[in-house]
Amino acid sequence: MDILNMLAESFDAMSWKQIVMWIVGGVLIYLAIKKDMEPTLLLPMGFGAILVNLPLSGAVGEEGVLTVLFNAGIANELFPLILFIGIGAMIDFGPLLSNPKLMIFGAAAQFGIFFTLSMASLFGFELKDAASIAIIGAADGPTSIVVANQLGSNYMGAIMVAAYSYMALVPIIQPPVIRLLTTKQERLIRMPYEQKDVSKTTRILFPIIITMIAGIVAPASVALVGFLMFGNLIRECGVLNSLSETAQKVLANLVTLFLGITIACQMQADKFLKWDTLLIMCLGLVAFIFDTVGGVLFAKFLNLFTKKKLNPMIGAAGISAFPMSARVVHKMGLAEDNQNFLLMHSIGVNVSGQIASVIAGGLIMSLVG
Repeated sequence: MDILNMLAESFDAMSWKQIVMWIVGGVLIYLAIKKDMEPTLLLPMGFGAILVNLPLSGAVGEEGVLTVLFNAGIANELFPLILFIGIGAMIDFGPLLSNPKLMIFGAAAQFGIFFTLSMASLFGFELKDAASIAIIGAADGPTSIVVANQLGSNYMGAIMVAAYSYMALVPIIQPPVIRLLTTKQERLIRMPYEQKDVSKTTRILFPIIITMIAGIVAPASVALVGFLMFGNLIRECGVLNSLSETAQKVLANLVTLFLGITIACQMQADKFLKWDTLLIMCLGLVAFIFDTVGGVLFAKFLNLFTKKKLNPMIGAAGISAFPMSARVVHKMGLAEDNQNFLLMHSIGVNVSGQIASVIAGGLIMSLVG
Protein backbone atom coordinates (compact mmCIF):
# COMPACT_ATOMS: atom_id res chain seq x y z
CA MET A 1 0.00 0.00 0.00
CA ASP A 2 2.86 2.32 0.86
CA ILE A 3 4.37 1.71 -2.57
CA LEU A 4 1.08 2.59 -4.23
CA ASN A 5 0.87 5.78 -2.17
CA MET A 6 4.41 6.70 -3.16
CA LEU A 7 3.63 6.10 -6.83
CA ALA A 8 0.50 8.23 -6.52
CA GLU A 9 2.51 11.06 -4.91
CA SER A 10 5.10 10.85 -7.68
CA PHE A 11 2.51 11.05 -10.45
CA ASP A 12 0.73 13.91 -8.66
CA ALA A 13 4.03 15.81 -8.45
CA MET A 14 4.84 15.27 -12.13
CA SER A 15 4.34 18.19 -14.52
CA TRP A 16 4.59 18.69 -18.27
CA LYS A 17 7.64 20.86 -17.69
CA GLN A 18 9.50 17.92 -16.20
CA ILE A 19 8.64 15.80 -19.22
CA VAL A 20 10.01 18.55 -21.47
CA MET A 21 13.26 18.49 -19.50
CA TRP A 22 13.46 14.71 -19.91
CA ILE A 23 13.32 15.33 -23.65
CA VAL A 24 16.02 18.01 -23.36
CA GLY A 25 18.18 15.57 -21.41
CA GLY A 26 17.55 12.88 -24.02
CA VAL A 27 18.60 15.22 -26.84
CA LEU A 28 21.86 16.04 -25.04
CA ILE A 29 22.58 12.34 -24.53
CA TYR A 30 21.78 11.67 -28.21
CA LEU A 31 24.18 14.41 -29.36
CA ALA A 32 26.89 13.04 -27.07
CA ILE A 33 26.59 9.42 -28.20
CA LYS A 34 25.30 9.52 -31.77
CA LYS A 35 27.01 12.72 -32.94
CA ASP A 36 30.07 12.50 -30.65
CA MET A 37 29.67 16.15 -29.62
CA GLU A 38 31.78 16.67 -26.51
CA PRO A 39 30.39 13.54 -24.80
CA THR A 40 32.28 14.24 -21.57
CA LEU A 41 30.13 17.36 -21.20
CA LEU A 42 26.81 16.64 -22.84
CA LEU A 43 26.27 13.09 -21.59
CA PRO A 44 26.50 13.93 -17.85
CA MET A 45 24.48 17.13 -18.43
CA GLY A 46 21.77 15.19 -20.24
CA PHE A 47 21.58 12.43 -17.65
CA GLY A 48 21.64 15.01 -14.87
CA ALA A 49 18.74 16.91 -16.47
CA ILE A 50 16.64 13.74 -16.30
CA LEU A 51 17.83 12.98 -12.78
CA VAL A 52 16.84 16.32 -11.27
CA ASN A 53 13.45 16.39 -13.01
CA LEU A 54 12.14 13.09 -11.72
CA PRO A 55 9.15 13.69 -9.41
CA LEU A 56 10.26 14.26 -5.81
CA SER A 57 13.89 13.65 -6.89
CA GLY A 58 16.23 12.99 -4.01
CA ALA A 59 19.18 14.23 -6.06
CA VAL A 60 18.29 17.87 -5.38
CA GLY A 61 17.07 19.80 -2.39
CA GLU A 62 18.86 20.73 0.79
CA GLU A 63 20.39 17.28 1.26
CA GLY A 64 20.39 16.14 -2.38
CA VAL A 65 23.75 14.93 -3.62
CA LEU A 66 23.78 17.24 -6.67
CA THR A 67 22.92 20.24 -4.51
CA VAL A 68 25.77 19.31 -2.16
CA LEU A 69 28.14 18.94 -5.13
CA PHE A 70 26.95 22.26 -6.58
CA ASN A 71 27.62 24.10 -3.33
CA ALA A 72 30.97 22.36 -2.86
CA GLY A 73 32.28 22.69 -6.40
CA ILE A 74 30.47 25.35 -8.44
CA ALA A 75 29.01 27.90 -6.01
CA ASN A 76 32.53 28.40 -4.64
CA GLU A 77 34.12 28.13 -8.15
CA LEU A 78 36.32 25.18 -7.14
CA PHE A 79 35.51 22.89 -10.10
CA PRO A 80 36.06 25.52 -12.85
CA LEU A 81 39.39 26.61 -11.40
CA ILE A 82 40.68 23.06 -10.95
CA LEU A 83 39.60 22.30 -14.52
CA PHE A 84 41.68 25.26 -15.70
CA ILE A 85 44.81 23.53 -14.36
CA GLY A 86 44.04 20.57 -16.61
CA ILE A 87 43.30 22.80 -19.61
CA GLY A 88 46.53 24.73 -19.05
CA ALA A 89 48.48 21.47 -18.96
CA MET A 90 46.96 20.48 -22.33
CA ILE A 91 47.88 23.71 -24.12
CA ASP A 92 51.04 24.03 -26.16
CA PHE A 93 51.77 27.72 -26.57
CA GLY A 94 54.56 26.94 -29.03
CA PRO A 95 52.64 27.95 -32.20
CA LEU A 96 51.65 31.23 -30.53
CA LEU A 97 55.17 31.94 -29.28
CA SER A 98 56.51 31.20 -32.77
CA ASN A 99 54.17 33.82 -34.20
CA PRO A 100 53.15 36.24 -31.41
CA LYS A 101 51.07 38.43 -33.74
CA LEU A 102 48.40 35.71 -33.61
CA MET A 103 47.57 37.02 -30.13
CA ILE A 104 45.62 39.92 -31.65
CA PHE A 105 43.13 37.49 -33.19
CA GLY A 106 42.28 36.19 -29.74
CA ALA A 107 41.45 39.74 -28.69
CA ALA A 108 39.44 40.46 -31.86
CA ALA A 109 37.35 37.33 -31.37
CA GLN A 110 36.02 38.62 -28.04
CA PHE A 111 33.93 41.23 -29.88
CA GLY A 112 30.80 39.13 -29.43
CA ILE A 113 31.03 39.43 -25.64
CA PHE A 114 30.76 43.21 -25.62
CA PHE A 115 28.23 43.28 -28.46
CA THR A 116 25.98 40.86 -26.58
CA LEU A 117 26.38 42.84 -23.35
CA SER A 118 24.78 45.78 -25.14
CA MET A 119 22.07 43.57 -26.66
CA ALA A 120 21.18 41.94 -23.34
CA SER A 121 20.93 45.37 -21.68
CA LEU A 122 18.55 46.53 -24.42
CA PHE A 123 16.35 43.50 -23.71
CA GLY A 124 15.96 44.70 -20.13
CA PHE A 125 18.35 42.44 -18.24
CA GLU A 126 20.08 43.93 -15.20
CA LEU A 127 23.70 44.86 -15.84
CA LYS A 128 25.06 41.93 -13.79
CA ASP A 129 22.84 39.52 -15.73
CA ALA A 130 23.63 41.12 -19.10
CA ALA A 131 27.36 40.83 -18.39
CA SER A 132 27.00 37.20 -17.29
CA ILE A 133 25.01 36.36 -20.44
CA ALA A 134 27.56 38.12 -22.63
CA ILE A 135 30.44 36.04 -21.28
CA ILE A 136 28.82 32.97 -22.88
CA GLY A 137 30.54 34.33 -25.99
CA ALA A 138 33.89 33.53 -24.39
CA ALA A 139 33.17 29.93 -25.48
CA ASP A 140 34.62 28.96 -22.13
CA GLY A 141 32.37 27.15 -19.66
CA PRO A 142 34.57 27.59 -16.56
CA THR A 143 34.91 31.34 -17.21
CA SER A 144 31.13 31.64 -17.66
CA ILE A 145 30.55 29.91 -14.31
CA VAL A 146 33.04 32.08 -12.45
CA VAL A 147 31.75 35.36 -13.92
CA ALA A 148 28.06 34.51 -13.37
CA ASN A 149 28.81 33.41 -9.82
CA GLN A 150 30.96 36.42 -8.96
CA LEU A 151 28.37 38.85 -10.31
CA GLY A 152 25.50 37.04 -8.56
CA SER A 153 23.51 36.50 -11.75
CA ASN A 154 19.88 35.42 -11.42
CA TYR A 155 20.25 33.08 -14.42
CA MET A 156 23.24 30.91 -13.56
CA GLY A 157 21.58 27.70 -14.72
CA ALA A 158 20.67 28.94 -18.19
CA ILE A 159 24.06 30.62 -18.61
CA MET A 160 26.02 27.49 -17.68
CA VAL A 161 23.92 25.24 -19.90
CA ALA A 162 24.18 27.68 -22.83
CA ALA A 163 27.95 28.05 -22.44
CA TYR A 164 28.67 24.32 -22.40
CA SER A 165 26.08 23.43 -25.03
CA TYR A 166 27.42 25.96 -27.53
CA MET A 167 30.99 24.82 -26.86
CA ALA A 168 29.91 21.37 -27.98
CA LEU A 169 28.10 22.82 -31.01
CA VAL A 170 31.08 24.79 -32.36
CA PRO A 171 31.42 22.42 -35.38
CA ILE A 172 27.81 23.25 -36.33
CA ILE A 173 27.73 26.98 -35.50
CA GLN A 174 31.01 28.24 -36.96
CA PRO A 175 31.25 26.79 -40.52
CA PRO A 176 28.17 28.55 -42.00
CA VAL A 177 29.22 31.86 -40.42
CA ILE A 178 32.74 31.51 -41.84
CA ARG A 179 31.44 30.65 -45.31
CA LEU A 180 29.07 33.62 -45.24
CA LEU A 181 31.90 36.05 -44.47
CA THR A 182 34.58 34.68 -46.80
CA THR A 183 34.94 34.07 -50.52
CA LYS A 184 36.13 30.85 -52.11
CA GLN A 185 39.35 32.60 -53.07
CA GLU A 186 39.96 33.70 -49.48
CA ARG A 187 39.34 30.21 -48.13
CA LEU A 188 41.94 28.86 -50.57
CA ILE A 189 44.72 31.11 -49.26
CA ARG A 190 47.64 28.95 -48.16
CA MET A 191 49.68 29.86 -45.10
CA PRO A 192 52.88 27.80 -44.98
CA TYR A 193 53.92 27.16 -41.41
CA GLU A 194 57.47 28.10 -40.59
CA GLN A 195 58.63 26.03 -37.64
CA LYS A 196 60.57 28.13 -35.18
CA ASP A 197 62.33 26.79 -32.14
CA VAL A 198 60.98 28.20 -28.88
CA SER A 199 63.45 27.93 -26.03
CA LYS A 200 62.51 26.16 -22.81
CA THR A 201 63.21 29.37 -20.91
CA THR A 202 60.68 31.24 -23.05
CA ARG A 203 58.08 28.53 -22.51
CA ILE A 204 58.59 28.68 -18.73
CA LEU A 205 58.60 32.48 -18.51
CA PHE A 206 55.51 32.89 -20.72
CA PRO A 207 52.86 31.63 -18.22
CA ILE A 208 54.50 33.58 -15.40
CA ILE A 209 54.63 36.85 -17.35
CA ILE A 210 51.08 36.47 -18.70
CA THR A 211 49.78 35.94 -15.15
CA MET A 212 51.55 39.08 -13.93
CA ILE A 213 50.31 41.19 -16.86
CA ALA A 214 46.74 39.93 -16.44
CA GLY A 215 46.92 40.66 -12.72
CA ILE A 216 47.86 44.27 -13.44
CA VAL A 217 45.44 44.85 -16.34
CA ALA A 218 42.46 42.90 -14.94
CA PRO A 219 43.00 41.96 -11.28
CA ALA A 220 39.70 40.05 -11.14
CA SER A 221 41.07 37.62 -13.74
CA VAL A 222 44.03 36.51 -11.59
CA ALA A 223 42.40 33.31 -10.34
CA LEU A 224 41.27 32.28 -13.83
CA VAL A 225 44.48 33.19 -15.65
CA GLY A 226 46.64 32.02 -12.76
CA PHE A 227 45.23 28.49 -12.62
CA LEU A 228 45.35 28.19 -16.42
CA MET A 229 48.97 29.31 -16.51
CA PHE A 230 49.92 27.20 -13.49
CA GLY A 231 48.73 24.15 -15.42
CA ASN A 232 50.84 25.22 -18.38
CA LEU A 233 53.86 25.79 -16.14
CA ILE A 234 53.51 22.21 -14.86
CA ARG A 235 53.62 21.08 -18.50
CA GLU A 236 56.61 23.17 -19.54
CA CYS A 237 58.86 23.01 -16.48
CA GLY A 238 60.10 19.53 -17.44
CA VAL A 239 60.33 18.19 -13.87
CA LEU A 240 56.67 17.36 -13.27
CA ASN A 241 55.85 15.18 -16.25
CA SER A 242 53.77 12.68 -14.28
CA LEU A 243 51.73 15.49 -12.72
CA SER A 244 51.29 17.14 -16.12
CA GLU A 245 49.97 13.90 -17.60
CA THR A 246 47.63 13.42 -14.65
CA ALA A 247 46.32 16.98 -14.95
CA GLN A 248 45.72 16.60 -18.71
CA LYS A 249 43.89 13.28 -18.50
CA VAL A 250 42.67 12.07 -15.11
CA LEU A 251 42.11 15.45 -13.43
CA ALA A 252 40.54 17.21 -16.43
CA ASN A 253 38.25 14.28 -17.28
CA LEU A 254 37.14 13.70 -13.68
CA VAL A 255 36.37 17.36 -12.99
CA THR A 256 34.58 17.72 -16.35
CA LEU A 257 32.44 14.71 -15.45
CA PHE A 258 31.47 16.14 -12.05
CA LEU A 259 31.00 19.59 -13.53
CA GLY A 260 28.63 18.33 -16.23
CA ILE A 261 26.32 16.39 -13.93
CA THR A 262 26.43 19.10 -11.25
CA ILE A 263 25.38 21.81 -13.70
CA ALA A 264 22.15 19.84 -14.08
CA CYS A 265 21.27 20.96 -10.55
CA GLN A 266 20.31 24.26 -12.21
CA MET A 267 18.19 22.53 -14.88
CA GLN A 268 15.14 21.87 -12.74
CA ALA A 269 12.05 22.48 -14.84
CA ASP A 270 10.55 25.28 -12.74
CA LYS A 271 13.83 27.22 -12.81
CA PHE A 272 14.82 26.45 -16.37
CA LEU A 273 11.68 26.56 -18.52
CA LYS A 274 11.07 30.29 -18.64
CA TRP A 275 10.96 32.80 -21.49
CA ASP A 276 14.08 34.42 -20.06
CA THR A 277 15.94 31.14 -20.47
CA LEU A 278 15.01 30.94 -24.15
CA LEU A 279 16.14 34.54 -24.63
CA ILE A 280 19.43 33.80 -22.87
CA MET A 281 20.03 30.81 -25.15
CA CYS A 282 19.40 33.06 -28.17
CA LEU A 283 21.70 35.79 -26.86
CA GLY A 284 24.39 33.20 -26.14
CA LEU A 285 24.18 32.09 -29.76
CA VAL A 286 24.48 35.73 -30.86
CA ALA A 287 27.62 36.05 -28.73
CA PHE A 288 29.16 32.97 -30.34
CA ILE A 289 28.32 34.12 -33.84
CA PHE A 290 29.67 37.64 -33.36
CA ASP A 291 32.87 36.35 -31.76
CA THR A 292 33.41 34.39 -34.98
CA VAL A 293 32.47 37.44 -37.05
CA GLY A 294 34.92 39.63 -35.13
CA GLY A 295 37.84 37.25 -35.69
CA VAL A 296 37.17 36.67 -39.41
CA LEU A 297 36.55 40.33 -40.25
CA PHE A 298 39.67 41.40 -38.38
CA ALA A 299 41.75 39.01 -40.51
CA LYS A 300 40.13 40.40 -43.67
CA PHE A 301 40.91 43.93 -42.44
CA LEU A 302 44.59 43.07 -41.94
CA ASN A 303 44.73 41.67 -45.46
CA LEU A 304 44.05 45.18 -46.79
CA PHE A 305 47.49 46.25 -45.55
CA THR A 306 49.70 43.17 -45.85
CA LYS A 307 51.46 41.62 -48.83
CA LYS A 308 51.49 38.13 -47.37
CA LYS A 309 47.75 37.40 -47.13
CA LEU A 310 46.15 35.62 -44.21
CA ASN A 311 43.47 33.01 -44.61
CA PRO A 312 40.57 34.83 -42.86
CA MET A 313 39.22 31.55 -41.51
CA ILE A 314 41.95 31.41 -38.86
CA GLY A 315 40.36 34.45 -37.20
CA ALA A 316 37.36 32.31 -36.27
CA ALA A 317 39.62 30.15 -34.08
CA GLY A 318 40.10 33.12 -31.74
CA ILE A 319 37.24 31.93 -29.54
CA SER A 320 38.22 29.99 -26.45
CA ALA A 321 36.75 26.60 -27.44
CA PHE A 322 40.05 24.72 -27.46
CA PRO A 323 40.84 22.76 -29.56
CA MET A 324 37.41 22.39 -31.25
CA SER A 325 37.51 25.70 -33.09
CA ALA A 326 41.05 25.12 -34.40
CA ARG A 327 39.97 21.72 -35.73
CA VAL A 328 36.94 23.28 -37.44
CA VAL A 329 39.12 25.80 -39.30
CA HIS A 330 41.68 23.13 -40.24
CA LYS A 331 38.99 20.82 -41.63
CA MET A 332 37.41 23.67 -43.60
CA GLY A 333 40.79 24.50 -45.11
CA LEU A 334 41.32 20.88 -46.18
CA ALA A 335 37.81 20.70 -47.61
CA GLU A 336 38.65 23.61 -49.94
CA ASP A 337 42.15 22.40 -50.77
CA ASN A 338 43.49 19.09 -49.49
CA GLN A 339 47.01 20.57 -49.34
CA ASN A 340 46.04 23.62 -47.28
CA PHE A 341 47.17 22.87 -43.74
CA LEU A 342 45.95 25.56 -41.35
CA LEU A 343 46.14 23.57 -38.11
CA MET A 344 49.22 25.17 -36.54
CA HIS A 345 48.05 28.70 -37.37
CA SER A 346 44.56 28.03 -36.07
CA ILE A 347 45.94 26.38 -32.90
CA GLY A 348 48.05 29.48 -32.27
CA VAL A 349 44.99 31.69 -32.64
CA ASN A 350 42.90 29.29 -30.53
CA VAL A 351 45.26 29.33 -27.55
CA SER A 352 45.44 33.12 -27.76
CA GLY A 353 41.64 33.09 -27.55
CA GLN A 354 41.88 30.99 -24.39
CA ILE A 355 44.01 33.69 -22.76
CA ALA A 356 41.91 36.55 -24.14
CA SER A 357 38.64 35.02 -22.92
CA VAL A 358 39.73 34.75 -19.30
CA ILE A 359 41.14 38.29 -19.38
CA ALA A 360 37.85 39.48 -20.90
CA GLY A 361 36.02 37.70 -18.09
CA GLY A 362 38.22 39.47 -15.56
CA LEU A 363 37.59 42.83 -17.21
CA ILE A 364 33.83 42.21 -17.13
CA MET A 365 34.00 41.36 -13.42
CA SER A 366 36.12 44.44 -12.69
CA LEU A 367 33.89 46.82 -14.66
CA VAL A 368 30.53 45.46 -13.54
CA GLY A 369 31.37 44.09 -10.11
